[in-house]
Amino acid sequence: MRNLLTLGLIAASVAACGRIDHVGRRPDFAPTDIGRDHLAMAVPGLPPSLEKQRVVDQASLWSGTNSSLLSDQRAAERGDILTVVIEIDERAEISNSTSRSRSADESLQIPQLFGLPQRLDTRLPDGATSADAVSVASSSDSGGDGSVRRNEKLTLSIAATVTDVLPNGIMRIQGSQEVRVNFEIRELLVEGYVRPADVSRNNEITYDKIAAARISYGGRGQISDVQQPRYGQQIADIILPF
Repeated sequence: MRNLLTLGLIAASVAACGRIDHVGRRPDFAPTDIGRDHLAMAVPGLPPSLEKQRVVDQASLWSGTNSSLLSDQRAAERGDILTVVIEIDERAEISNSTSRSRSADESLQIPQLFGLPQRLDTRLPDGATSADAVSVASSSDSGGDGSVRRNEKLTLSIAATVTDVLPNGIMRIQGSQEVRVNFEIRELLVEGYVRPADVSRNNEITYDKIAAARISYGGRGQISDVQQPRYGQQIADIILPF
């Protein structure tokens, strides 16, 4: 038991160390020079095709590069950037009700059975009779009621980077955004797979067209720390069986 308490104290101390860095000051931003999105933009991909390597007039409107006035500006290659539009306005309401009732009544009377009840009554205490030999009644009733209500609304936009292009042309995107207000940082993370055909002419894509979408909107700082239970309470909730 002593070893278990020691390990618990060590684990709580290690977990608390991550929050010591912003005691009395604003929390730091996460570094932007690490991660899959930065790697996709920093490391060059495969060499361009010979078609793109042909010499063209830089002043021509029909240049084969992305800087051309009439070229397709949508993200299509590793390292390109596109805008993810998140507009969630969902409402769900589920209600279930169950009711069940059952009753039973059984009675057996033998007022005249070859004179046996009369002879038996003489041996019974005063006021007792064997005329109503058996009488059984039972009743049961059960009911259940449950309801779920959920209302979510979120409107955000975030720039994401194409971190990989799969052999079938599907693009994997990843993006992050941090906004610091006083001593609180709001984080927005998005990740998933998109089809190039779903990217609009404005180089935007809505969240409902992202496969395996992972969207996270939260924060860290003094307000988030106050809203979270203490580490000791979290450990006690896990260990205690009651």
